[in-house]
Amino acid sequence: MNTSEKKIMIIDNDDMTIEILKFLLNREGYKISIAKDGITALERIPSIMPDLVITTIIIPLKSGLEIINHIKENYKEIRVIALSSLGEEEDTVEEAFKLGVDDFIAKPFNPNELLLRIKRLL
Repeated sequence: MNTSEKKIMIIDNDDMTIEILKFLLNREGYKISIAKDGITALERIPSIMPDLVITTIIIPLKSGLEIINHIKENYKEIRVIALSSLGEEEDTVEEAFKLGVDDFIAKPFNPNELLLRIKRLL
């Protein structure tokens, strides 16, 4: 499957992060969908069935940890990368891995590193 057939959902409420990710991922040919809060994300996942979800830990309405938990319980084939601002608690990162997150990247992130990690997961 080439990248143009791969679907990535971005779950973040930070417009700058969304714009950076959209630019990067569109340039690579991925199909992008965006949710700015956890409830919208959980509602859209079944219809979109993304190959990969990139979620921030702290987002409105449902946390990134709740989203990771939901995905890993219900959609084991969906890969998840968690994004977290520097300074967020180390135990949050630990909790994300316990819930089954596939990778974790601190913000601000290196775009090339993120792309390599996405390609590795997909």
